[in-house]
Amino acid sequence: MMDWAYLFEISLTGLASGGLYALAALAFVIVYKATRVVNIAIGEMLMMGGYLFFTFAAMWALPLWLAIPAAVLACGLLGAGIERTMIRPLLGEPPISVFMVTVGLSSVLIGIVEMIWTADQRRLPEFMPNEPIMVGEAFLAPKVFWGAVVAAVFIAAVLLLFRFWRGGVALRATASDQAAAYSVGINVPRVFSLAWVASAMLAALSGIIVGSIGGISSSMGVFGLSVLVVVIVGGLDSVLGALIAGLLIGLVEALAGAYLGGEYKLLATFVVLVVILMARPYGLFGTHEIERL
Repeated sequence: MMDWAYLFEISLTGLASGGLYALAALAFVIVYKATRVVNIAIGEMLMMGGYLFFTFAAMWALPLWLAIPAAVLACGLLGAGIERTMIRPLLGEPPISVFMVTVGLSSVLIGIVEMIWTADQRRLPEFMPNEPIMVGEAFLAPKVFWGAVVAAVFIAAVLLLFRFWRGGVALRATASDQAAAYSVGINVPRVFSLAWVASAMLAALSGIIVGSIGGISSSMGVFGLSVLVVVIVGGLDSVLGALIAGLLIGLVEALAGAYLGGEYKLLATFVVLVVILMARPYGLFGTHEIERL
């Protein structure tokens, strides 16, 4: 007999985890929409956010209200540096060239982390409430719940900024048609840089939340593998797809982990990926102009 209360509890946990996937996936989609760069290093940029927060909060003993924005801003500067030194010189080159640069970037970031902080797992300072969260009779881990709340708030803030802020409008215009954006006076290279900065800041925020739940280590970039599944399922250039696919993959992973075992979580996500791509090769909401690598 189906235990509906247990199913409800697992589903809530999955949807909350999916919110974190959606936030990280949004960081990926922002870069892809604006620059058509497939950033394989999104998981490692997320990792850098966690380690920068650890440095500011635990090693330098800065107050949390200062350490968190400092880590996010530092990661934004890292994103700007990556775009200016590694990505912009390759614009106009074959997509596989830029793709391989991001593959190399992921290895470089892992190497930097292991040289500076070592490969040992570390715990981040506590900054989220620890009181149990009950929804009816279902228990939800407080860190997962509050992480999902923070993710939802920032996703909403980003969507509003891109809808009404001048820089967000320029980014959307560039994503739609770069030539047309140039013709109306939009500084497209600056928009590219803005996209990488915004993406890195969102990745840093994701890394801080994910790290506060499970700790940080040099293997944190594996989280990026699930994020890539999310963005491919949703559609590489679709913000709505990233949000919906994030919730879907979070739910699938939670159900697979609960009813099949933790070792089947990743397998279940890739089964979903294959099934959806067989039915919709461009993802749930992706446009058909995408050229896959």
